Amino acid sequence: MSDITERRGEARLRYNWPIWFAEDYNDSLIQGQMVDISSGGAAFTCYADRCPRAGDYITARFSVPRYDSGDSFDLANFMRSGHIRRVEELSPFVRRVAVQFGEALPFRPGEIDDTEALAVNVPAASAQPGGAEGLKSIEEREAEAMAEPQESQTMTESVGS
Repeated sequence: MSDITERRGEARLRYNWPIWFAEDYNDSLIQGQMVDISSGGAAFTCYADRCPRAGDYITARFSVPRYDSGDSFDLANFMRSGHIRRVEELSPFVRRVAVQFGEALPFRPGEIDDTEALAVNVPAASAQPGGAEGLKSIEEREAEAMAEPQESQTMTESVGS
């Protein structure tokens, strides 16, 4: 077991979504993959040959899911500049980069329940038939909705030649 003390003052939202960055935003943009984010910074991966170095100043464009009290979320788009605080080698070809934003996001992305599974809490799930089965992930609900027959059908070909 590990006795590592968490030093972060804010929970981080873990998700995989593209992030675009450059030292000068007027230059060609480099694509990375978001690992996690808080209101004050983010971690992302990128290819080693296009990776910024610790201390570099970059500008990044990215989207963050903003969850509501229901079953859905919207994507909020942001552009932030900041300093690269850390670069870690994950493999000879991939690096993980930690950037600290110069301006914090207007909300705390990690302050939602069960971000790993994106579970939707159904009120009084244990009192419903099926008990704990009352908890369904967004993916399960989408699959069920897609499996339901469509009420409206479109005509493909109505008249033969």
